[in-house]
Amino acid sequence: MTQNQTPNYDAVVIGGGVTGIYQVYLLNQAGMRVVGIETAPDVGGTWYWNRYPGCRLDTESYAYGYFALKGILPDWEWSERFASQPEMLRYMNAAADKMDVRRLYKFNTNVVSARYDANNNIWNLRLDDGEDISCRYLVSATGPLSATKMPDYKGIDSFRGVAFHSSRWPTDADGKPVNVDFTGERVGVIGTGATGVQIIPIAAETAKDLFVFQRTPNWCTPLGNSPLTKEDMDLIRKRYPTILEYVKTTPTAFPYHRDTRKASEVSDEERTHFFEELYDQPGYGIWLSGFRDLLLSKESNKFLADFIARKIRQRVRNQEVAEKLIPTDHPFGAKRVPMETNYYETYNKDNVHLVDIKTDPILEFVPEGIKTGDKTYELDVVIFATGFDGVTGSLDRIDIRGKNDRKLVDAWAEGPSTYLGLQARGFPNFFTLVGPHNGSAFCNVGVCGALQAEWVTRMLTYMGDRGLTYSEPGQAAEDRWTEAVYADFARTLMADTNAWWIRVTHKPDGSVVRRTLVYVGGGPDYRRRCEEVAYNDYEGFELA
Repeated sequence: MTQNQTPNYDAVVIGGGVTGIYQVYLLNQAGMRVVGIETAPDVGGTWYWNRYPGCRLDTESYAYGYFALKGILPDWEWSERFASQPEMLRYMNAAADKMDVRRLYKFNTNVVSARYDANNNIWNLRLDDGEDISCRYLVSATGPLSATKMPDYKGIDSFRGVAFHSSRWPTDADGKPVNVDFTGERVGVIGTGATGVQIIPIAAETAKDLFVFQRTPNWCTPLGNSPLTKEDMDLIRKRYPTILEYVKTTPTAFPYHRDTRKASEVSDEERTHFFEELYDQPGYGIWLSGFRDLLLSKESNKFLADFIARKIRQRVRNQEVAEKLIPTDHPFGAKRVPMETNYYETYNKDNVHLVDIKTDPILEFVPEGIKTGDKTYELDVVIFATGFDGVTGSLDRIDIRGKNDRKLVDAWAEGPSTYLGLQARGFPNFFTLVGPHNGSAFCNVGVCGALQAEWVTRMLTYMGDRGLTYSEPGQAAEDRWTEAVYADFARTLMADTNAWWIRVTHKPDGSVVRRTLVYVGGGPDYRRRCEEVAYNDYEGFELA
């Protein structure tokens, strides 16, 4: 390996979201020549793009707000327990200002391709404005849910009304969402995942008629949002160090620990009382503070699923509709649980209509609306709350080529193979933050992504101090890590679920390969393993 060419930058970071801007900041602080590349006109990531009505955190604001927890924004005043998108974007902007990272970014820019030059040990990037840049280290911080997924319905371009993906909500010249008031309009929402569950109750408030096109229902539980007073915030600020240390000890960096008991170890009465308490608590307690075998035991899971199903039947008056809103294809919590505010009560309104497109599929779009097998729905607005190509989707859309010109999308065709979820063999000096098989994608990203950025910064500093410029996982280390990730996941009830964190590949022989995109071993175990690797001079990485 020769290094005759000096790259433009020591590091390029792709992404300007909560993890990306922190990584740029840390590398700049470490004395590296770094540039960030961001598609949007400004920082924010998911909080820049997702401006739909009802969009907000499902994580406690003060536990997600890593910049505040670390003292970067010590005086930030959260107004709600679960902050709305406008507040989150203000928070991101304030963090970017405080860290002074905007000057280190190229905005309104996409990376078209990234190719590793083995002769010079650099990455050559082509940007969509035609510029070519190079770097020693390439870091992706593109986020687990940023590559929009649009259905390919026949005739979709023939629709005369307004149609858009939820993450590309129309905005005015000031960037404020438009079409929030649907008075007199017939609105269709396709999708009842986390996004749809937030949009639907808001759209129902003003729409003349709201048609919810549901293929697969999700288990949804109350968010329990509330304002935070000045007294609340004064106490939270005093506890910031304790909050940070606590969430670092929990499996997903949310402020919850699982109950130590199995569901079968308690009586029916005690179980129901426990579930009632969790259901009434704000946030993810019902999912993350329940019995320890929730995602390991079908019996334990059924206890909670039956409880949630009863709640749905109590909240929805029309029992035929209620049954359509109760999942039958996956256990409770095997997909990320959408947090809702009056979602089920929305179906009690006369102007809200549930369309089951599993039994009556959408056939095509027509100029006046959507045609299913049974009827045509005349619509003025269609909102695609159809989600994202999870975890690897944004990387798949960049032509990334490592050694011997091998494409990353080909290397990961049947599922990712990584070491610590941070690097893949054959792609030297390429780091994937909040990517596949690491401790951040199935986690509170605000905390876990930042901890990962800190670890990568320490590794690159270690290399720089020793004159090392090349890092690639050893084959044995990568194989052990990847096999362990798949084995751990296979033991859970999530393994047979079609969630966004699973890659499903249909092979020519008719077989189906299912591979997890996330690490489920828990944040503390993941970070312990990372620290062991670092302590042992980055054992498992081939450094040169």
